[in-house]
Amino acid sequence: MVGILKVFGYRTIKTAIGVSISVLIAQSLQVEYYSAAGILTLLCIQKSRKQSKHAALTRFYACMLGLFISSALFELLGYQPYSFLVLLLLFIPLSVALRVQEGIASSSVIMMHVYMHKQVEAAFYLNELLVVVIGLGVALLINWYMPSIDKQLDALKRQTDQLIATILKEYANYLLDGYTMWDGREVLHLSDLLRRAKRLALLDSENHKQRKNNKYMIYFENKQKQFDLLERMLPSISQITSQMEQGERIGKFLLKLSNGFSDVQEDGLHEELRSIREYHKQLPLPLDRCEFENRAHLFTIGNDLERFVDTM
Repeated sequence: MVGILKVFGYRTIKTAIGVSISVLIAQSLQVEYYSAAGILTLLCIQKSRKQSKHAALTRFYACMLGLFISSALFELLGYQPYSFLVLLLLFIPLSVALRVQEGIASSSVIMMHVYMHKQVEAAFYLNELLVVVIGLGVALLINWYMPSIDKQLDALKRQTDQLIATILKEYANYLLDGYTMWDGREVLHLSDLLRRAKRLALLDSENHKQRKNNKYMIYFENKQKQFDLLERMLPSISQITSQMEQGERIGKFLLKLSNGFSDVQEDGLHEELRSIREYHKQLPLPLDRCEFENRAHLFTIGNDLERFVDTM
């Protein structure tokens, strides 16, 4: 079963099941144009409960709007192909104005039924209402089940921490040794990983509205702040041209962060970093331009590190 889900995907399987159930219910109730219920279900299956609910509401309003507008126009202009020209010229801008444009395709199905039926009567309206309710209702029920993605998010958390730890270690190695073969690929990888993780965390948040504060969303937003700071440090670190005592002290601090990044706590880090920076202030003034520029870069790195520690 798990293998089947991996091959086809939850959304594909839910869509197939939903369409079948919609057609079955509509056909059992002897609803005219029963296949349209399956089309509406197909158009309404979304990635999250929130998106599905929004899709169902917009499509319902658009279908009802299309039903009554098309009935009025076809009765006025006649049931002729050219009537669609006027109908769509009016209906599409109106749908956009009412913010139900996502339902244009769904409502077009209903408007085609009006055109084919060629008669305005209460029984027809009831039939179309049943088509819409069955199609959208089944989609909502099918989409209410959302598989847990906690394992995926937890795996992304571990990967994120590992990448940040690696970047911190590479920064430390450069300040301590003055040379590194690092190509910076972890920075690019982390950027892509965070983009994917936040998208997945948002999906989890939309599926679990009862959670007031989504822990994954908060976590990856915080990691984004850390990544932004690491990205800001990179130019300053890369412009340090010689090994210095100040650089070695900050390098050792970075190494300490990297060695226990996933477990290290903010307590004590501020004090340690503050003592390093206070020590630097007591050192003699730079002797030449090169030392001045290097110390200026280290000062900037120290500022970013303080902000980084604040995010832990």
